[in-house]
Amino acid sequence: MTYEAMSADVHLLLHQLQLNRCILVGHSMGGKTAMSFTLRWPELVEGLVCVDISPSETTGVTSFQHFVAALKAVEVPRGIPRSTARRLAEDQLRATIQEPAIRQFLLTNLVYTEDRFVWRVNLEAISRHLKDLMGFPDFRTSYPGPTLFLGGSNSGYISSDDYPEIERLFPQAEIQYIPDAGHWVHADQPQQFLAAVCSFLERPPL
Repeated sequence: MTYEAMSADVHLLLHQLQLNRCILVGHSMGGKTAMSFTLRWPELVEGLVCVDISPSETTGVTSFQHFVAALKAVEVPRGIPRSTARRLAEDQLRATIQEPAIRQFLLTNLVYTEDRFVWRVNLEAISRHLKDLMGFPDFRTSYPGPTLFLGGSNSGYISSDDYPEIERLFPQAEIQYIPDAGHWVHADQPQQFLAAVCSFLERPPL
């Protein structure tokens, strides 16, 4: 599970969907995947929105390892209704993840398969590749198209230390911050998030 592999998956998906060009929007790991794709295949990207993530090492600011450990510790018995399963899972997550919005977001990954509830995401693969996921590939190319880095004002994932690397890789990038939002910008301030993204999408192309 690397950004090179995940961006190649996106490339295959676009081919299967017969999309010649697209606008990519990605949050956190999805944002790094979108950046990697854009820098590898810039001719396929009309615009890029990176939500609360930068093209840099994120080990110092991330709670990602904490979330993975919390999800792996959840135990849901077989043969119970979905509503009960979600409640049991949330009760177990509450001990380590205090923010209700984050718990609810993580619970969207709880799915039913083969008579039991499991996490949709591959937690073992994520655990094995945490170093890759916390970093970012080394690119010597740049993307000249319209780019928006949209961060939460209460988050540390897009800091002023990241600005030079953002400018090097994405020279047309604009950086904005949503007030009173943390890393989960779209969950903390959904209306402001949508307004910022829609405003970016409605602009005429460069």
